[in-house]
Amino acid sequence: MGKRLIQEWETQRFVQMTWPHEATDWEPILDDAKDNFVRIAAEIVKHELLLVVAPDIKQVMSEMERRMDIRNVVFAELPSNDTWARDHGGLSVEYNGLRVVMDFCFNGWGMKFAADKDNLITSRLAEEGFLGDVMYGNCRDFVLEGGSIETDGAGTLLTTSRCLLSPNRNGAYSKEDIEERLKLAFGVTRILWLDHGALAGDDTDSHIDTLARLCPKDTIIFQGCQNENDEHFAELGEMKSQLESFRTLDGEPYNLVELPMPEPRFDEEGMRLPASYANYLIINGAVLVPTYGCSADAQALAKIAGVYNDREIVGVDCCTLIKQHGSLHCVTMQY
Repeated sequence: MGKRLIQEWETQRFVQMTWPHEATDWEPILDDAKDNFVRIAAEIVKHELLLVVAPDIKQVMSEMERRMDIRNVVFAELPSNDTWARDHGGLSVEYNGLRVVMDFCFNGWGMKFAADKDNLITSRLAEEGFLGDVMYGNCRDFVLEGGSIETDGAGTLLTTSRCLLSPNRNGAYSKEDIEERLKLAFGVTRILWLDHGALAGDDTDSHIDTLARLCPKDTIIFQGCQNENDEHFAELGEMKSQLESFRTLDGEPYNLVELPMPEPRFDEEGMRLPASYANYLIINGAVLVPTYGCSADAQALAKIAGVYNDREIVGVDCCTLIKQHGSLHCVTMQY
């Protein structure tokens, strides 16, 4: 059977969240951050198990149980630098019929931020039994973030050249070397490279999960920009043109679904924040979609509902999350 990177819409065992605390960048707005995490967590536990990683689980348990039902939550007490579980979490692979959690190196998005504690979380979870009876694969000789790749589970991987070819990740490898490594690790037969697509304020060098997502039935849903006066218009237009050139394994064009651009939001210094509707999370029976308190929210929810018409579509306010330049998919990892 070989290897297969499992797509997000398959049945999940649990979702991991790594909780904000005083020693993270959330400290100035910590209460708001915790509220945002609770909103996401409360929706996840309606459908499946939630694993919460935190340095002080008693404190987090006390804070959560005042706001939500925690009977479907498991707590792991581990140190962390930050909260972006999508990028330091393990990647689930099927290997000859068995589940393997592959643990790649996380170096703070190309050594931009400290990541020494986050880089050890997946191995510690495996050592302490939180990953269950799945196999653990140590791949920490190669830098790879979960938010940088998308798969259809059937041989295709979608990514961006800006991120995976960044010299501060795997600079010693050529593009051909990286392709070979990904094919060997995940059993994919082809890699679709997006050379365009970037959001202002993004620290990840264009993670694919903020730009375009592979979906069932040969569909790609992507973050568009419809306002020609918006700074994203040209770049996302180039990305759309490239997506239109991609073909399925059958040689047919993908069914493309364009999401509206959220209304611009800025931090206190006037920097635009990277709000994206493409940063949604699929869970068992539902899709959790980030919303930003603007008129485009309803249209985005409707577009995503059209693609995932077998699931409940739930909007979750993520205005706080984007203040640290990420959103809903970024703070979660499914297993």
